[in-house]
Amino acid sequence: MNISLNLIVLKSNNLEASVSFYKELGLKFKKEQHGKGPEHYACELDHLVFEIYPSTEKQIEKIRIGFAVEKLENMIEALRSKGKKITTEPKMSPWGKRAVVIDPDGNSVELLESLDK
Repeated sequence: MNISLNLIVLKSNNLEASVSFYKELGLKFKKEQHGKGPEHYACELDHLVFEIYPSTEKQIEKIRIGFAVEKLENMIEALRSKGKKITTEPKMSPWGKRAVVIDPDGNSVELLESLDK
């Protein structure tokens, strides 16, 4: 089974300062907003999307990661059978079939089966 890291999302208490820091490292961001979600910044690095979102006081999660996977439905059923929490069931998105699970520390882990398959 092939799996690769394709998404890192940081939650920042000071969005502009965080973006400025990463720009100093040479990253180039664009401002985005998906639907009614918050405005955030995104940068593409090879096959990885790195995003910085504003954090809210009630958020425990400070990072979200995503993996490109094969056979998403099988992976979700295997995780479910082991009692893992699935917060977003597999469904189509503009990027492919997507699901979100929670890791033991409460962070969201996005799993994406590409449309290119």
